[in-house]
Amino acid sequence: RLNYATDLRYGVLADVARKVWNGEPVDLTVPKVNAIWQGDANSYAFRALELAASPPAVLNVTGPGQVAVREVAQRFARRFGREVRFAGEEGPAALLSDASRCRARLGEPEVLLDLLVEWTTAWVEAGGRDLGKPTKFERSDGRF
Repeated sequence: RLNYATDLRYGVLADVARKVWNGEPVDLTVPKVNAIWQGDANSYAFRALELAASPPAVLNVTGPGQVAVREVAQRFARRFGREVRFAGEEGPAALLSDASRCRARLGEPEVLLDLLVEWTTAWVEAGGRDLGKPTKFERSDGRF
């Protein structure tokens, strides 16, 4: 199962960064997310083929730990030199995965959160395009 893969054009980090950059409020309804670089997710998928078995092993694929939406928005705001605005209250629900079994079997991802934030900041500041498909991460009712 893959949770919250991101690249510079798509993903929760890109959504949050663009909201901060554009002066739009960042919704806190879903207070935490996971994040993994799409390249690391692809690497895990290919390396997991070696683990194919019947019955199958279940591996959650995402980055280590949980990313607090408020904190990552504040990081983007500091890096952009802009104010961040928030909307909503931090809710009790978040769709998170524990990828510790995946990391134990296949190793740590190469690109961690600090580098993802750095890359995303540079991309947004440079006017890099997005895919025009918001993740709607702030929804926890399954309606995306």
